[in-house]
Amino acid sequence: QEQVVESGGGLVQAGESLRLSCIASGLNFNSATMGWFRQAPGKEREGVACIKWSGSSTRYTDSVKGRFTISRDNAKNTVYLQMNSLQPEDTAMYYCAAAADSFSVCDEKFMNSDSPFPGQGTQVTVSA
Repeated sequence: QEQVVESGGGLVQAGESLRLSCIASGLNFNSATMGWFRQAPGKEREGVACIKWSGSSTRYTDSVKGRFTISRDNAKNTVYLQMNSLQPEDTAMYYCAAAADSFSVCDEKFMNSDSPFPGQGTQVTVSA
């Protein structure tokens, strides 16, 4: 059973940076395409970033392009989200999750997934 533990969130001021980490277990991480999602109170969840199982391609939602970078370390079963130039609109709970199928790609289906989040998430709060 897939399990993830997200960490690295916090309270920062606009323009500052954070790096989120997600350690995964209970899955074959080397073949798992991974994504970061976020959900703010009263808003729909949003697929933020995705990295293919091989690390060879990534995908971002438009609002974070050029500011966020997703990466992975397969030796550590960990996926990261480097977030620079944070803005108040980035405030949300951030979750990571694996795509349902092994060796999949970062497609709309995964970015728009409504599957339950496997972890507790990590809170990111950006003050103006």
